[in-house]
Amino acid sequence: MVESSFDFSAFAAVNNLWPAFVERLGVGRSQQAVRQALDLQAMHGKEGTVPVLFVETCGIALASSLLLREETGLNAHGNGMVLLVSKRSQSLQLIWGDLKAVD
Repeated sequence: MVESSFDFSAFAAVNNLWPAFVERLGVGRSQQAVRQALDLQAMHGKEGTVPVLFVETCGIALASSLLLREETGLNAHGNGMVLLVSKRSQSLQLIWGDLKAVD
């Protein structure tokens, strides 16, 4: 698995990425993308990582939940969370795997 750094501090936390993602892909495909991100966490993640779903490409990755908290203030400790990231709009949103937004 390749490791690379990602600067979360350049991104703003928002609450509109999930609705826009669903509008673009539909409910079924959006839920499938989230399930795949959670599967990556289950297969290769560990305590202290959070799955990341890039909304423009549906690419997935794992990121440090500690780094995310330090750079954004978002607390992603716990099971079933997915971080949605839009590089285009420089925004991110933390959601539960059951698809409820986290404030």
